[in-house]
Amino acid sequence: QVQLVESGGDLVQPGGSLRLSCEASGFTFSDYAMSWYRQAPGNEREVVATIVSSGKTKYIPAVKDRFTISRDNGKSTVYLQMNSLKPDDTAVYYCVKRDRMGNDEYWGQGTQVTVSA
Repeated sequence: QVQLVESGGDLVQPGGSLRLSCEASGFTFSDYAMSWYRQAPGNEREVVATIVSSGKTKYIPAVKDRFTISRDNGKSTVYLQMNSLKPDDTAVYYCVKRDRMGNDEYWGQGTQVTVSA
């Protein structure tokens, strides 16, 4: 079955960096788009970044030029490099597999990112 296991969440000071990882299994990783979502307390989940099978990427304006999504198909892993972190980036971050139509299909368990002095 499909499994998505996130790691890398932590407490970091404003201006710091973190790299999240999501190891996938149970499907042909290279064939599918992957996304990172986040949910802050009291807020709805929002998509942060997406990378399609060709490697093309898309970001929300709030993280563009600070976050980088990438994938290693040989390791079936998608990454989210987060730089210049702000307190507003505090959230649970989720790795999501998209189906062939681009819809959300499977979610990981989430990893907590806290940005605080």
